[in-house]
Amino acid sequence: MLNFELTAEQKEMQKVARDFAQEQIRPVAAHYDETEEFPWDVVRAAHKIGLTTYQYPEEYGGGGITDAITHLLIAEELAWGCAGIQTCITGSGLAGTGILATGTEEQKRKYIGMLCDPKELRLGAMGLTEPDAGSDVSSMRTTAVRDGDSWVLNGTKQFITHGGIADIHVIFAQTQPGSGWKGIECFVVEKGTPGLSMGRKEKKLGVRASHTAQVVLEDCRIPLENRLSGLDGNAKGISGGLGCLMMLDRTRPAVGAAALGVARAAYEYALEYAKTRQAFGKKIIENQGISFKLADMATGIDAARLLIWRAGWLQSQGKSASLEASMAKLFAGDLAMRVTEEAVQILGGNGYIREYPVEKWMRDAKIFKIWEGTAEIQRLVISRQIAGRR
Repeated sequence: MLNFELTAEQKEMQKVARDFAQEQIRPVAAHYDETEEFPWDVVRAAHKIGLTTYQYPEEYGGGGITDAITHLLIAEELAWGCAGIQTCITGSGLAGTGILATGTEEQKRKYIGMLCDPKELRLGAMGLTEPDAGSDVSSMRTTAVRDGDSWVLNGTKQFITHGGIADIHVIFAQTQPGSGWKGIECFVVEKGTPGLSMGRKEKKLGVRASHTAQVVLEDCRIPLENRLSGLDGNAKGISGGLGCLMMLDRTRPAVGAAALGVARAAYEYALEYAKTRQAFGKKIIENQGISFKLADMATGIDAARLLIWRAGWLQSQGKSASLEASMAKLFAGDLAMRVTEEAVQILGGNGYIREYPVEKWMRDAKIFKIWEGTAEIQRLVISRQIAGRR
């Protein structure tokens, strides 16, 4: 029997995230969108109450929350506050998830322990995308060459969240140039390592509070033990690089949940506006042209949530959710763009000016059709799976 009622624990964490978004994020969202500064104080406050580390095992200092639905609830609420600041709070999770899935016990204790340090905020970054290798990961040019007791990394990563300011960078690199997927491995590069530097900081359309920059590696020498060993210690022949890529399936529902948070914020604002705005002697929500838009927005939001929760439920059950994760991210990303655009339309001229928040939500929404697998890549994943081709 299906049960859509959240547990007491899920409701508690949802409230923690919602209250934080209401009290700490929303009051400063416009400021950080305008200045494009990293919201250090907000992220430190989130770290203090465990919103940056809730998903990591307790033995490494984390909150020990393994329930995927809880993760999705938190992502939705924080993004409802501001998608850019939510990215700053949860953005280290890509690196952390990769290390947790493919690292040795020593690597987990060291690096997850760093991210979970209760006394000091530490950031993680995952360096995958390159100037000439986005969706086509197999064509990446960053190399890792073994030299005695070290690996030497050279290359440039692009569009990296926390790039250059992170304490831990998980870098994808080619160890066998020309071998495509087979030669890709992952390496942990710590802040301050000679040869690691930050390149251009990007100025973005949306999610402006988040730090996005190039990461440059020039003869960057790291110890041999900084290579991630692989899924289950490479027992299944799955390298650290491929293992980390596989972990994107686990993060896609959370990206969808963040998109849902943005859509919900825009819908709620447009709904309240339509209930009070007068035109031609009546509230504009009484016009079918407006009320039907809101009906479609509400329906889409509920449908997206069900797709996202299904993927999360499968993950919590330890079942494969690659197809469902892509469906959830695809649908929620498209929905966020539609809903925010309609919210701007409902507000008319007011929707186009910065005094009202809906234009920001529309700018923020676009990223959800691009990062962690574009909408086109999600359709490719889905089409291959329904056709029986992996």
